[in-house]
Amino acid sequence: MHITQLNRECLLHLFSFLDRDSRKNLARTCPQLQAVFEDPALWPLLHFRSLSELKKDNFILSPALRSLSICWHSSRVQVCSIEDWLKSAFQRSICSRHENLVSDFLLQVCDRCPNLTSVTLSGCGHVPDACLVRLLRCCPRLRALRLENCARVTNRTLAAVAAHGRALHTLHVDFCRNVSAAGLRRLRAARPRLELRSEHSAAMMPDRPPRGPPAPGPAPRKPLPR
Repeated sequence: MHITQLNRECLLHLFSFLDRDSRKNLARTCPQLQAVFEDPALWPLLHFRSLSELKKDNFILSPALRSLSICWHSSRVQVCSIEDWLKSAFQRSICSRHENLVSDFLLQVCDRCPNLTSVTLSGCGHVPDACLVRLLRCCPRLRALRLENCARVTNRTLAAVAAHGRALHTLHVDFCRNVSAAGLRRLRAARPRLELRSEHSAAMMPDRPPRGPPAPGPAPRKPLPR
């Protein structure tokens, strides 16, 4: 019996045991298997372990997606977490290669995956509040949002959770240094039933604006010769 003689349900079950690359390679063998690869029912869960995986074409974004996880554990995460004005030219060149990858990907998710129920972002230091605000607005069924070491997340995301995260049951903002204790208090007051965790976030040193050049003033007087 040839694999293409199996019905769609059996093929979907078979594909579900394969990783994304294996699914893509198998789909290339014939149009019937390509159709199985493109079936939204095959893609309710996506987990990415590096940002480079976001650029591949070995997955499908669709309304069937329920759970999304992007967990980047790399030495470059430390570079991304440095305040922009403190980065060296070399560090800025490293960040420029990937700083918009996660944000652009999440914007696609907002447009194509309105039924998301769980999102986890770890080590995504370039994701801004605006991106998360849009995610909360576009995914009204979102029940769990877990953020870890996301340096650009601020109290604006917490305010968006209070305003738009009506279905949200769990929020983690761990090691997010620009989330303040006051912002967490306001969210707890607005959403007392929300399961809120903020490990070390409010205790970390927040970003500081760069110090400009000293203000111009009168030149110091030279001492008169005696």
